[in-house]
Amino acid sequence: MSLKYVMEVYELMDSIHVSGEVVKDYLHAINPNVEISVQTIEGAKGSTDFVKIVVKGKNGKSSGGTAPTLGIIGRLGGIGARPEMTGFVSDGDGALACIASAAKAMDMALKGDQLEGDVIFTTHICPVAPTLPHDPVPFMDSPVNIGVMNQHEIDADMDAILSIDTTKGNQVCNHKGFAITPTVKEGYILKVSDDLLNIYKQSTGIAPVVLPITTQDITPYGNGLFHINSILQPAVATASPVVGVAITTETAVAGCATGATHVVDVEGAVRFSLEVAKVFGINKCSFYDQEQFALIEKLYGSMNHLQTQGSEV
Repeated sequence: MSLKYVMEVYELMDSIHVSGEVVKDYLHAINPNVEISVQTIEGAKGSTDFVKIVVKGKNGKSSGGTAPTLGIIGRLGGIGARPEMTGFVSDGDGALACIASAAKAMDMALKGDQLEGDVIFTTHICPVAPTLPHDPVPFMDSPVNIGVMNQHEIDADMDAILSIDTTKGNQVCNHKGFAITPTVKEGYILKVSDDLLNIYKQSTGIAPVVLPITTQDITPYGNGLFHINSILQPAVATASPVVGVAITTETAVAGCATGATHVVDVEGAVRFSLEVAKVFGINKCSFYDQEQFALIEKLYGSMNHLQTQGSEV
């Protein structure tokens, strides 16, 4: 059960004074030996702190092992929109879930349940982010652009990525809880992973909920196309398979709304992510079918041009 850590991290982050260093201190109080880095990056609209936590596995690559590495990214614009809004915003759930997942994984290792493979957790902490107009409800903006986020949140050692993001501002996934996306790899939207669907069922006890995505959603921000949100932006900057873990609601909720975090829903996303980490490290969770991917590329060629800004006619 990860609810304790979700609640603790929420209280930690629900402050104008929170920073990457505050988060680092909180995590090091759980286990001072875990590798945690914080980097402050200045952007056109302010600054944010990128946080990276490496929870080593028994057979992880960081220790010379062979187990695959899972990346868990908390995607967001910011955890607060001060001074425009007072308090922790809905958009902050991605960072909340990521840091709570790291805390629980660290606690598991201390209790003897160390994962087989390394897990790299990355997100950023910004309590004073700007907002951005969007339909049907306003988005949270960010002090830095998506390219900078991908640069600091994607690690070359990540063999697969779960991208956790608040995805409440839409009218296509009317479910309170969380949903997963089809796998995205090098410009292709692939079939939903059967392994991930099974983990969803066992961790939630309900039928799997899948967030519908479009080709527009897997292209880079800044090209003028509509995006449901930034949940799949990591997919534009890696060849590794990416699956979105979308924290969702029945109604459209603005990313800049406060009082909109449902800790039980966030905890569900945390538990799902950690269950994936358990079996991914022992090679019992596949994000995509390698033979099918090879065949689709043979039949239709590379689609990695969708990972670029494209060309204007």
